[in-house]
Amino acid sequence: MKEIYAKFVSQKISKTRWRPVPPGSLQTAETFATGSWDNEENYVSLWSIGDFGNLDSDGGFEGDHQLLCDIRHDGDVMDLQFLDQERIVAASSTGCVTIFLHHQNNQTLSVSHQWTTAHCHTGPGGPSCSGAPCTGVVCNNPEIVTVGEDGRINLFRADHKEAVRTIDNADSSTLHAVTFLRTPEILTVNSIGQLKIWDFRQPGNEPSQILSLTGDRVPLHCVDRHPNQQHVVATGGQDGMLSIWDVRLGTMPVSLLKAHEAEMWEVHFHPSNPDHLFTCSEDGSLWHWDSSTDVPEKSSLFHQGGRNSTFLSHSISNQANVHQSLISSWLSTDPAKDRIEITSLLPSRTLSVNSLDVLGSCLVCGTDAEAIYVTRQLFS
Repeated sequence: MKEIYAKFVSQKISKTRWRPVPPGSLQTAETFATGSWDNEENYVSLWSIGDFGNLDSDGGFEGDHQLLCDIRHDGDVMDLQFLDQERIVAASSTGCVTIFLHHQNNQTLSVSHQWTTAHCHTGPGGPSCSGAPCTGVVCNNPEIVTVGEDGRINLFRADHKEAVRTIDNADSSTLHAVTFLRTPEILTVNSIGQLKIWDFRQPGNEPSQILSLTGDRVPLHCVDRHPNQQHVVATGGQDGMLSIWDVRLGTMPVSLLKAHEAEMWEVHFHPSNPDHLFTCSEDGSLWHWDSSTDVPEKSSLFHQGGRNSTFLSHSISNQANVHQSLISSWLSTDPAKDRIEITSLLPSRTLSVNSLDVLGSCLVCGTDAEAIYVTRQLFS
């Protein structure tokens, strides 16, 4: 079992993200942000991970994750993304989108910019506007894309007061998450099981492509794009299934993998080692999926047995004619040969694991049990 350290923080954690390390830097992950929800007062907080593993004089571990600073946040934190080293974008259940600035000289957070009515429900026949939760944010500095319960997509720039582009009524259902495919293109997932691709170069309010699970209207809650192969996308939703899609091929997922027993809240490819993927769920589990070919014959697939490991692949499209070296391991067609090893990372089931993030050999996750878990030894 990889060593994973828990810290109880007296607030339910809805989102957690590592601060990115500068490009080309040899730094390791050191600082992460969290957002809370469903508390009397919610906060965006910054934490530092200490030197785990050194026993202090009392026999406890030194270097528990330390709170660097925090700032009150109006409403639940629905999503959280670093725009750069100093700025964090937070999405609120009030419909507001806020950029917080981290002042490293005195370890404080301040509001740098705010779009207060980024998402709202308009009243019948009138201009009245009540806040609609902003459910998802994705950043590609200086651009920020937000989606919400109002079915709206906004494209903001960090240095602009108004939205650069807004697609009103982009969706008649709730948009739950968004990711960039490439700079002008984004992909959204919604509450009726659809993936939609939008190209900001195109005029009008129509998606350039729609993909969905046939017949099923299972809400999709999360999406992540493969870091090296922009056509490969992973989604998770209400049924806990992990779906892998190749957006170049038709409108159906390439494979469906039986996963969690309840809603999957987040899915993340490892940013520099994308044969590894991580998911977390309402059922209190946090899983590491390993599709790399160097797992010895994948014979240890069921090594943990019971509820901690499971596997089912349903390959939908046949790509035998595509040169194998060009295919991501996630698009492989032979489940018998290309089994995926799944490891449960938490020692025991907890309340909902709402969010996770991975950077280098470090992983952080946040839970409804008011605990943050960190490991620095993902691949040990």
